[in-house]
Amino acid sequence: MAFSITNKTTMQNSSEPNKIDIIEKTTKIVGDIDSKADFRIDGFVEGTIKTSGKVVIGEEGKVVGKITCSNSDVAGHIDGHIDVSGILSFKSSARVTGNILVGKLAVEAGASVDASISMKGSKKMKALTPDQKDAPTEKTA
Repeated sequence: MAFSITNKTTMQNSSEPNKIDIIEKTTKIVGDIDSKADFRIDGFVEGTIKTSGKVVIGEEGKVVGKITCSNSDVAGHIDGHIDVSGILSFKSSARVTGNILVGKLAVEAGASVDASISMKGSKKMKALTPDQKDAPTEKTA
């Protein structure tokens, strides 16, 4: 597994299956992470995390920034933007502030979520004005 820590952190998926990149609770990363691997964050990350894998944030983990991933389980803190194409799960200890764009959302009782939440694939409803309600509709065959 190769990585470099500068203003932009690059981590590559190992050739071994089921590998997880772990950011320990004593670790602080300031910068961007771009990877194909799964992540477990028990430390602190400030920046952008982008992966096609899963992101797990442990109870002591904290992310300030943007997360883009396929699935995520959150038991720690997030302050920022979350974009999850699949399932986003907030455990009871989760504390989340920011904006969320998600395919599916699961929230355990006790989780604190102060965020704007949008579901992918959901149809936006738009109120009609009185003029639009009364206008005849055109029928086509």
